[in-house]
Amino acid sequence: MRTNEPLARHTTLRVGGPADAYVEPASEADLAAALGFCREREWPFLLLGRGSNLLVRDGGFRGVVICLADAGFAGIEVTGQRLTCGAGARLKAVAHAARRHALTGLEFLEGIPGSLGGGLRMNAGAMGAGLFDVVDAVRIMDFHGQVEERARRDIPVAYRSCPLFRDHIALSAALKAQPGSHETIAERMSQFSQKRWSSQPAAPSAGCIFKNPSAIPAGRLIDELGLKGTRVGDAVVSPAHGNFIVNEGEATAADILALIDLVQQRAQAERGIALETEVEIVGQD
Repeated sequence: MRTNEPLARHTTLRVGGPADAYVEPASEADLAAALGFCREREWPFLLLGRGSNLLVRDGGFRGVVICLADAGFAGIEVTGQRLTCGAGARLKAVAHAARRHALTGLEFLEGIPGSLGGGLRMNAGAMGAGLFDVVDAVRIMDFHGQVEERARRDIPVAYRSCPLFRDHIALSAALKAQPGSHETIAERMSQFSQKRWSSQPAAPSAGCIFKNPSAIPAGRLIDELGLKGTRVGDAVVSPAHGNFIVNEGEATAADILALIDLVQQRAQAERGIALETEVEIVGQD
């Protein structure tokens, strides 16, 4: 537990002001206690994973940030063709665990930054596959500390969102896979990794900034608008991929928000397309 914790330390964009309080629970009981503390005092709280897909404003977060980074939430157990993974497990680690056990179907997770909990919250996807395509069941806690398990068929999902997690926290999930060969799985993961690093920037980012409109992928639209390389301070529309905004050193959240607004205005004015942010924006200016 820490106070006035700079959230730039905990986000992949490396920006964000301080949280009033920052907590890393070591168990489900700790998590329930933290939620109870916030509920009794009517304090706002924010669940934080690995900090990807997140933009924290420069004024920080007035309340409690709860991060499931402790090892107690990061376990990965393999039983037959089923992987039971904690919400804090990195998606890349899940993909590699499946590979070690010669299980296929989870290779696409290698290219998604962040944790399983964050991936479930935003219904993350890559390489034409989505996380909920491989989910069998999810163990969850509501904001009153009650725990239950829900089957995938009982969890509605939408493009880059899962309404369940508006008032629940993912604790773990059971993922399904199929038997495969080590060589084929390793080759697919290598191909996915090469494709990712050849088309996405290495500089700090939050991943894709905008959801893809129905008419055209956001990255292609931004490229066609000639906005790659556009800069506000040290925030830059990546020359490698138009749907990424990167931090080239000393960018602030205000820089990034101004750049987001600029891109949205150009897309609306020149193409009549309203770009919707995929990145979650929290905190105060």
